[in-house]
Amino acid sequence: MIPLSLLGLVLPLALDTFAVSAAAGLTGLDRRHRLRLSLLFAAFEGGTPAVGLLLAGPLGAAIGGAADYLAIAVLVGFGLFTLLRDEDGEGDKATGLATAHGAALLLLGLSVSLDELAVGFTLGLLRLPVLPCLVAIGVQAFVVSQLGFRLGGVVSERFREAAERLAGVVLLLLAGVLILQRATA
Repeated sequence: MIPLSLLGLVLPLALDTFAVSAAAGLTGLDRRHRLRLSLLFAAFEGGTPAVGLLLAGPLGAAIGGAADYLAIAVLVGFGLFTLLRDEDGEGDKATGLATAHGAALLLLGLSVSLDELAVGFTLGLLRLPVLPCLVAIGVQAFVVSQLGFRLGGVVSERFREAAERLAGVVLLLLAGVLILQRATA
């Protein structure tokens, strides 16, 4: 069974991936380019949390029960960041994804997956299983980016921005659920 906290962390990532890929989809990517970018998203978004998981796992074991509260603090901070960040550079990032090659493409892939580092850190602090987490994040990145690329021309900018804001709200709600669980435990 997939832990609810894993689903709660993957949903905001999916919303953010959709927003970025839908913006890139506006550039009229061909099928081959969409596939290449989806594989890039899956690799970076599935691999970046591994770094967070590997760092936070030992930290979580070392600090014991305090790890849950640190994970909640990371979720609140990341949720607020997602809600309050300035979206002015997102269009440039999407255009860069559509036109970049080689090292520039790898750097852009890394820049769109930094959110996953914070999520991976949170997953590690919550002591969730590594492999299912990474697989779930990588699969959602591939599937959701394909949807975003295809629907980019249909979905309005306002909808894409709302999806990103919803990601922040979901993270804050998950933090609230975790606080309630700790209070009743």
